Amino acid sequence: MALAVAENLFRGSGADTRLLAGRSRRNGKLVFPCPGGSEGEDYDVVELAPEGTLWSYTIQRFKPKPPFNGDGDEVNFKPYGVGYVELPGQLIVEGRIVANDLSALRIGQPMRVTTEAYRTNETGEAVLTYAFRPASEGEQA
Repeated sequence: MALAVAENLFRGSGADTRLLAGRSRRNGKLVFPCPGGSEGEDYDVVELAPEGTLWSYTIQRFKPKPPFNGDGDEVNFKPYGVGYVELPGQLIVEGRIVANDLSALRIGQPMRVTTEAYRTNETGEAVLTYAFRPASEGEQA
């Protein structure tokens, strides 16, 4: 069993993942993530495009300081990408980037939204967050 890191952030998992934005009822602008609580009453939930292009990125090569709560310690931390993906006609979204070869990432590269288990909670369940992967890689088994 896996749990989402937050409610109303995304639907589905793997290749079926869709990010959830909010469209303002007042001016039609999109915001991600979709606002919640009483502010959320002013927004309609909208699924964002599943694919976009890599707009900018960097590689996180050391374990971030708190409030980062991912698995691993300084010794067994696994580097990952962090970047911005432009979803056509919608938004530019920041997120983790998972790839077989992080050194092969390139600006303008087609990317696809997915999910990633980035930590386990206190009961041993995987906690999922959204991420992007190069569209050419597809989903890993």
